[in-house]
Amino acid sequence: MAGVIVTNEEVRETLKNVYDPEIPVNVVDLGLIYDIQVSEGNVFVQMTLTAPGCGMGPMIAQQAEWAVSEIEGVEDVEVEMTFDPPWSPDLISEDGKKLLGLD
Repeated sequence: MAGVIVTNEEVRETLKNVYDPEIPVNVVDLGLIYDIQVSEGNVFVQMTLTAPGCGMGPMIAQQAEWAVSEIEGVEDVEVEMTFDPPWSPDLISEDGKKLLGLD
């Protein structure tokens, strides 16, 4: 639908509904989202996992893609997994640390 502007913030908020099934914290607060780019209805999300061998990776990426594709105005979604730089607990947001009892 032309005229609907999708923002990075809207994508980030939507990704807060995507969870790593092994950890009760969303992918944003876990620090798994490295980059979001929005261009005329096309959304690119670069994300990582808590561990490169995580068997849930494809499922988490698929959930992220599905969630973002539901945003009004989004025409195409690309989710790229990367392990460079590797994830570390330092990337967990303050909200995420509270949920995990790390604060």
